Amino acid sequence: MGRTNPTYRDALRAIEERWAEFRRALRRRDQPRFDRLFEYAREHADASGLLNHQNPVVPALFSIDLEQQARLDGHEERIEDLEAVIEPLRDQQSLDEGEDEQ
Repeated sequence: MGRTNPTYRDALRAIEERWAEFRRALRRRDQPRFDRLFEYAREHADASGLLNHQNPVVPALFSIDLEQQARLDGHEERIEDLEAVIEPLRDQQSLDEGEDEQ
């Protein structure tokens, strides 16, 4: 029988273990953020495994970037929605202030 190659998930787990001391040295408030980055990488482990890249850090970093971009897109949509609600209120306030000056 042939020997099996480690999966991408195995490689990602090994990377996380290599960074364990770094994580421990982080401030407590940053440790959950660090953990979240690896969660992002695991979210795309199937696609990363298909890539079969020589350096598993590259697809991990790209996966992290992809998740962070998705979060940014979500924030931008929320900001646009809030601005759509606020803009008519600002317009009304400007009109009200103009009437007060007269």
